[in-house]
Amino acid sequence: MDIIAREIKIEGVVQGVGFRPFVFRLAIEFGIRGWVLNSSEGVTIWAEAPEETTLAFYHAVIGKPPKLAMIVDHRITEREVQGFDHFFIKHSEASDRRDVMISPDVAVCEDCYREIRDKQDRRYSYPFTNCTNCGPRFTIIMDVPYDRVKTTMRDFPMCPVCAHEFEDPMNRRFHAVPNACPDCGPQVTLRDLDGQVYPGLGHEFLKAGRILAVKGLGGFHLVCDARSREAVVNLRRRKIREFKPFAVMCRDLSVVEQYCHVSPEEATLLETPAHPIVILDRRRQDDLPPELAPGISTLGVMLPYTPLHHLLFEDGLEILVATSANISDDPLIIDNDEAMVKLKGIADYFLLHNRQIYNRCDDSVTTVIDGEARITRRARGYVPLPVDLPRPESTRVPVILGCGGELKGAFCLTRGKGAFLSQHLGDLNHYGNYRQFLDTISRFETMLDVKPEVIAYDLHPDYMATRWAKSQGDRTLVGVQHHHAHMASCLAENLEPGPALGVICDGTGYGADGAIWGFEFFAGTPVRLERVAHLAYMPLPGEITIKHPGRMSLTYLYEHFGDPGLRRGRKYLPTLGDEEQQILVRQLENRFNTVPTSSCGRLFDAASALLGICTRVQYEGQAAIEMETVADPDVQDCYEYEFNCHSRPYQLGTQGIFEGLLGDLERGTPTGVSAGRFHLTVAAMIEEVLRKLRDDTGLGKVALSGGVFANKLLFRLLLRKLAKAGFQVLYHRKVPTNDGGVSLGQVYIASEVIREHVSGHTVQNLEH
Repeated sequence: MDIIAREIKIEGVVQGVGFRPFVFRLAIEFGIRGWVLNSSEGVTIWAEAPEETTLAFYHAVIGKPPKLAMIVDHRITEREVQGFDHFFIKHSEASDRRDVMISPDVAVCEDCYREIRDKQDRRYSYPFTNCTNCGPRFTIIMDVPYDRVKTTMRDFPMCPVCAHEFEDPMNRRFHAVPNACPDCGPQVTLRDLDGQVYPGLGHEFLKAGRILAVKGLGGFHLVCDARSREAVVNLRRRKIREFKPFAVMCRDLSVVEQYCHVSPEEATLLETPAHPIVILDRRRQDDLPPELAPGISTLGVMLPYTPLHHLLFEDGLEILVATSANISDDPLIIDNDEAMVKLKGIADYFLLHNRQIYNRCDDSVTTVIDGEARITRRARGYVPLPVDLPRPESTRVPVILGCGGELKGAFCLTRGKGAFLSQHLGDLNHYGNYRQFLDTISRFETMLDVKPEVIAYDLHPDYMATRWAKSQGDRTLVGVQHHHAHMASCLAENLEPGPALGVICDGTGYGADGAIWGFEFFAGTPVRLERVAHLAYMPLPGEITIKHPGRMSLTYLYEHFGDPGLRRGRKYLPTLGDEEQQILVRQLENRFNTVPTSSCGRLFDAASALLGICTRVQYEGQAAIEMETVADPDVQDCYEYEFNCHSRPYQLGTQGIFEGLLGDLERGTPTGVSAGRFHLTVAAMIEEVLRKLRDDTGLGKVALSGGVFANKLLFRLLLRKLAKAGFQVLYHRKVPTNDGGVSLGQVYIASEVIREHVSGHTVQNLEH
C-alpha cells in the first residue's frame, strides 16, 4: 500500500497534559512513522503510513485525547513523504506564533497519591510528587512554550532517576515539567516566629490548637483544626474577621459527608481535577464550632489538592480551616519572607517551601443548584482556560481587554474567538490588588502573545480600572455600562447573540443617568440594549449605609410612610439610635450626600435589617446571605407590590412589601416565614415584569445575571416560575454571575460595537 504523509496541527490545552506520550503510544499502536512536537502554537504531528491507517490514527488522536487536554482547533494537511523509519518525539521549539493554551493547576492524581502513601516508594511522603496527569501548571509558568526552563522549576535540576522518567515516552512522567523527588526537588521547612526549624509538618501543633501559615500552590493558607473552637476563635480574632465564613479542607469525601449533606453532583464537583471549594449545606448536628460560618447554614468545603495537603491529614486530623492568607483584603501572600513578616501575630508556625509561586491564584468557589455546577469565584483549577465568544468564524475582531469592575476584580483578554478571564484578583479599590491587576495583565499578554488594541471599561468614573483604561490613549476605548456588561456576559457564555430580555440584580452599578442601578430589565442585543424596567429609585444616604443596612431600612420606611414610618423604625431598628435617626432624616429631607438607587442588593439589606436578621455588614452580601439562611423555602404567599406599566421604563414599587413586613412584625410572624415571603415576592415581581415585556416585544428568551442570583433560594424560585411561564432562561455556569464575570460581557459588547462601527476606520472613545 502507498505511504502518504500528513501534518496534523492541534491547538488548545495540549501541553503539560500528557499529549505527546499519548500520541507516541498511539503512533506505535497504529504503526505510524514520523514525529510529534510541542511548539508555541500547540502540538504538531507528522504521520507517514497508508492513507487508511493515517486517517484512523488522526481520528483516534482527536477523538479520545488525555482527560486534561482541551482541543479547540485541529487540521490535517497533505505533505510530501520524508521516509521516516520510526516515530519519535522532537524537542520543543519556538515559532513566531504562540497559540498554545496553558493548563490550570491540577489536583494530585490517584497514582501519585498512592506513591506518597507507599513506604516502599522513593516518593513516600514527598510533598511535591506529581506526574503528567497532575500538579502545578498556571501558578509556576513564566513563559511559553511550557518547558521546565520557563517555569519556577528551573531552580531544581533533575536527578538522574527523574531525568530518565522525564525522557521515557512510556513513563507517565514523560515531560512532566514539575517532575521531582526528595533528592532533587523543592523542600518544606517548618519554622516558628523566631525562625527556629522544627521536624515534620506541624501535626502536633495543629492538634494543640495552633495556627499554621502553609504555603501551597497559588499562595498561603492559614490553617488550624476546624474542630477546635479555641483555634477558630483565635484565628477570627487575629485576622480581624468577625463574620465572613472560613473555608475548610476535609481529609476525604467520607469526612465531608460527616459534616455536610452531599449530593452526587456535589461529590463529583469536589473530586474534579479542579478540586474547588464547594458550598454545601451543613448537617444540623455537625459538632463544629459555630464560629466557622457565623449566621449561615452552609460551609465552603474542599478536598486536599496537593500531596502536601494530603500529608497534613495525619495523627487523627480530618477537617482543617484553610482560609486564604492575606491582610486587609490585600493580595494573597505568596512569598516566604513576606509571610513571616505580615502573618506574624496571626500564625504561630510557618510551613514553607522553596518553590517560587509566579502567578498567585486563590481557591475557586463553586455551588450546585438543581444538579448543575456554577462557579462563584473563578481561579485555581479553571484559570486560564478560555470561554468561547459567540462570534462568526469569518469575523476578524481586534484583541480586546475587558477591565472588569471594582469588586471581585477579574479582567478578560481575547485571542481569536477565545476569551481568557484572569483569576480572581480581589477588590481593586485596594492598592495591592490594583497592582496585581496591572501585573497580571502583562503576564497574560505574554502567555497569549497578544497586545490589546481595544480596552473596554466600566462607566463608573471612580473605578481604578476605569481610570487606568482612560489613561491608555493609544488604544481604542469602549465604555460599557455595568449592567449591560452583566447581561452580555450571560449571553456570551451561552453563545447567544440575542435579541433577548435580561434581568440584572446586584448591589451597585453606575447607571447611564448617574444613579446607582441594581434591579434592571433590558431588551435587545449586546450592542442595542434598552432599559425597559427597573425598581423605583430610593435615596441611598451615603456609602456607610452599605455597611449599616438599618439605615436603608429607615430610608424605605420614611420615604414610604413619613413620620409613622419613623415611629416604626424606632421600634424595629433598635441599633439605630434616636440621634442617628434624626440626622438620617435631615439627610433624606435635604437629599444631602444621597444618590438615587434602584439596587436589589440594598432592598435585600433593608428587609434583612428590618427583620432583625443582620444589622451590621462585614462582607459583601452578608445581610442577604443571612436572610436566605433563615428563610422558609415552602411559603406560598407573598407581599403586595406596585407595578407601574403606563410608560417605559416601567417601575416596580416596594411600599406594599414594607407594609407586609411591618404587618408580620406586629403579628409576631416567625422571621423565617417573613424572609421566605420576601424571596417569593422578588421572584413574583420579576416574573410579572417579564410577562409584560414578552407581550410588548415578543421575546421569550431571558438572561439572568448579577450577584443577587447567587442566592440559591431566589434563583430556584425564579427558575421554576419562569419555566412554568414558558420562558427560555439563560444563566451562568462557567463564569461568576457576580462582578467576577462582567469583563466577559465588556469584551463581547466591545467586539460587537467595533464590528458594527469600524468598517475600515479607527474608532476612538465609544461609550455604550
